[in-house]
Amino acid sequence: MTPPAASSEPIRHLVILGHPSESSFNRAVAETYCAAVREAGQTATLRDLYALGFDPLLKAWENPGAPGVEYAPDVATEVALLRASDAVVLVYPIWFGMPPAIVKGYVDRVFGAGFSAKEIKKGVASPLLGGKRLLSLSTSAATLPWLDARGQWQALRQAFDSYLVEAFGMRSGEHVHFDAIVENLQERYVYENLERVRGAAQTLCATLLDDRHRATAAAALARSGSPGDEGGDA
Repeated sequence: MTPPAASSEPIRHLVILGHPSESSFNRAVAETYCAAVREAGQTATLRDLYALGFDPLLKAWENPGAPGVEYAPDVATEVALLRASDAVVLVYPIWFGMPPAIVKGYVDRVFGAGFSAKEIKKGVASPLLGGKRLLSLSTSAATLPWLDARGQWQALRQAFDSYLVEAFGMRSGEHVHFDAIVENLQERYVYENLERVRGAAQTLCATLLDDRHRATAAAALARSGSPGDEGGDA
């Protein structure tokens, strides 16, 4: 499990956006989340995969099981950001029951960088993701009851959220979904949903701050020794 960052370091959120439109609701979700994090005094870094031209195709020589595996420059950049983060936030639309290919490609190339299937089977935590918190913010044109009735919602939660948390040894995996996201949304509906984004950001900020305080207290206790270690009457 990745050790907590030093208490003097800022708490960092890495926000990964997977939508091709610059004017999408997904973009508004990502920007609203980042703004709320910064208002809480924490750090948010937004990575717009389409704007970056991120290549989702895992190369044969990048496969963790391949001999002499190495990182391409684009992966090395993302790995460095991921390593420094305390929370990872995925923002994406649900297309045909799953996240877009560019998001899955990010998981393949960056989340899985240097982490093989053998380590997953052994239950070893990822050196990049172990102990971090995962938050997914997804959208769909279909309503959540429609997705749920067809088994798509449960399949996504099980195959993507739960699996990522378990496979990489992450600490938690929350998911907030926004349904009925279509063209010409009413302004009030947009506002209400973005308020939910702010609430999710504030909740995770508070959770991460609590994690930091607990880690700091545990480290101080470990340095000083627990009561009674010096001997004396019980």
